[in-house]
Amino acid sequence: MSTFTGDHRPASAREAAAGLEWLARTGVPWSAEPDVIASRRLDRSGWEPPGSPSGVAFPRTVADVRAVLKGAAETRTPVVPRGAGTALTGASAAGSGSVVLDLSGMNRILDIRPADGVAVVEPGVITADLDRAAAAHGLRYAPDPASLELSTIGGNVATNAGGLRCAKYGVTRDAVLGMEIVLAGGELLTTGRATLKGVAGYDLTGLFVGSEGTLGVIVSATLRLRPLPAATATIAAYYPDVESAAAASVALAEARIQPVLAELLDQATLDAIDPGLRSAGSALLIVQTDGDQAEAAHAAEVLRAGAVSVQVSEDPEPLLYARRQALPSIERLGRPLIEDIAVPRSRLAEAVRRIGVIAARHDVRICTVAHAGDGNLHPLIVAGSHGSPIPEAAVRAGDDIFALALELGGTVTGEHGIGVLKRQWLAREAGPLSLDLQHRLKAVFDPLGILNPGKAL
Repeated sequence: MSTFTGDHRPASAREAAAGLEWLARTGVPWSAEPDVIASRRLDRSGWEPPGSPSGVAFPRTVADVRAVLKGAAETRTPVVPRGAGTALTGASAAGSGSVVLDLSGMNRILDIRPADGVAVVEPGVITADLDRAAAAHGLRYAPDPASLELSTIGGNVATNAGGLRCAKYGVTRDAVLGMEIVLAGGELLTTGRATLKGVAGYDLTGLFVGSEGTLGVIVSATLRLRPLPAATATIAAYYPDVESAAAASVALAEARIQPVLAELLDQATLDAIDPGLRSAGSALLIVQTDGDQAEAAHAAEVLRAGAVSVQVSEDPEPLLYARRQALPSIERLGRPLIEDIAVPRSRLAEAVRRIGVIAARHDVRICTVAHAGDGNLHPLIVAGSHGSPIPEAAVRAGDDIFALALELGGTVTGEHGIGVLKRQWLAREAGPLSLDLQHRLKAVFDPLGILNPGKAL
């Protein structure tokens, strides 16, 4: 029987062991040791569900995953799929009576087919490892979330992760051609194809991308690879204020320039990373192109309008390293509430300006970084010290930011997903009919409600 309790009463060690007799019978490696559970019960969001999971399963094969889900269905045990635990919304945090399905051991790159431009990988493959393996064939895996050295392909697919290069090459959904998925009862479903084109039947692949482990467990993914560019140019443009930097990113689109990335960092973020970065201006826009020299020159010309300084470099690493250090640097200031809104590009400057107004209204520090090429902003609210209660002012500021996104015709999440922390805002964004249809879809694939319950919807 399951140790899951409706009131989330934490199960005792004896109850947990008894409740996992079915898991022992599957032959899949597992543990109910407190230190093992503690290391896998939370994600990077900081959200703590009531109680602790009963155990952790460590599948190594598709058959292992099928056995765990079949047993979980028979015993009505909630299952929380987990990759590297880098989720920022509570999507991979596990509470009382559940079993964590740790997929990090399924980490093989099964195939790379250079002529077809595809790779087939297991869910535990680290994103950067796939990119490096593809590079050996003159290819790359384009989606590159800031956590690419830690996050797994399975987690990226489950949240439809984005990244710096998504301005030109799209988010994870644009790279997923097909999947193998274990459903809630243990059945193995194959979706999609290994070709770059295909329209046979409903797009079940697209349905599972971004579903946050609530419809099935991804056990392999067929992914699109792209050629490595012959050359890139990286431009660092400093501006007197963040609104001017945001306006410059919109000017690139109006000039019909498609950068690989366009990353915006405001003054508070530059100060957190390294105060020396702000010596040239109060806001930084990092733009990278991978076309010819004429494209890079055109982009630099557009960015000079209103800029304090513009520098072009063929070595992107120092600037991109600084960008990837934004979150770790802000975490040193205190607990960050990492918001993830997106607005139409034409309203990016307005969104940035009004986030500043929200920070002043609630007297909280907000560091804003943005994938400016596609209007995706990350206002990071510094919400007190780590481990302390979140100040009410920070919560109100977050709510105002979500409301602003919807007011401007945007969304409350561009790439991090809903998880637990944004469920009430999904209801406001989607509306009652859409939300009802999504709940009905969930019931079709998971009629017992055991897959990552309480997440995404």
